[in-house]
Amino acid sequence: MSISHAPPQNPPSDISGTSGDVEPAPSTDAAPALELVPIVPSSARRTRVPRWLRRTSGPLLLLALWQLLSSTGVLTSEVLAAPGTIAGVARDLFADGSLPTAMGVSLQRVALGLLFGVVVGVGLALVSGLFRIGEDLVDASVQMLRTVPFVGLIPLFIIWFGIGEAPKIAIITLGVSFPLYLNVYAGIRGVDSQLVEAGESLGLSRWGLVRHVVLPGALPGAMTGLRYSLGISWLALVFAEQINADAGIGFLMVQARDFLRTDVIVVCLIVYAFLGLLADFVVRTLERLLLQWRPTFTGR
Repeated sequence: MSISHAPPQNPPSDISGTSGDVEPAPSTDAAPALELVPIVPSSARRTRVPRWLRRTSGPLLLLALWQLLSSTGVLTSEVLAAPGTIAGVARDLFADGSLPTAMGVSLQRVALGLLFGVVVGVGLALVSGLFRIGEDLVDASVQMLRTVPFVGLIPLFIIWFGIGEAPKIAIITLGVSFPLYLNVYAGIRGVDSQLVEAGESLGLSRWGLVRHVVLPGALPGAMTGLRYSLGISWLALVFAEQINADAGIGFLMVQARDFLRTDVIVVCLIVYAFLGLLADFVVRTLERLLLQWRPTFTGR
């Protein structure tokens, strides 16, 4: 058997017919460029409702339910007046000037009580938080006093300060001081010790540590204490203006109680609520300005 060998094939030629290495023809289709697609959280892809609308939807629904119950007779005017009646009474009180005057007097009392309370509460917290001997001398006494209901001290304040403005402001001051003390003290003692050691290694003096490390670290707690103290101040004002007051929102409430005017009482309560909401908005705005250096979770 013979094996025949196939003759070697000629190398392929290019378009011109010459032999040699084959050069690949240039591709007419360019490679597609990669496109970067940003990753968007699922919460950001949802349809956004304006926040002011979401925040006002709750009170509006409550107002609608109130109007519905009043229209159907479930809530009688003797129990709770209808929203339209409340709006008319508020308009009349504004027209004769009694409500603006009462609001001015009450705001003045809250402002003075809050000022004195901030001075007392923050001062005691600084003494107790920055110094161990201050903690030994101050903290135990404050912890005992804060468990005493400040409303129960009203008779003593009347005996000590009389029936003028002094006992009213003293009640508000006492109610404001303790929340501020607790939050500022906790903020000071909650500062990371490694930050203090880092400041000492950089050569900061004792006052420099307090100014640049301790106080900024305690500021979030102080803002929380201030918001809580504002709520307590309006609560204390309600009790304070029951002490032989001749002006203020509480005085209007006392007069309305004597004449069984539930509509006037509700108007005063709404004014208390709006003033408290306004004060909380001011503190939250101040908090955003002072704590810009602290990134926090804002919800999804």
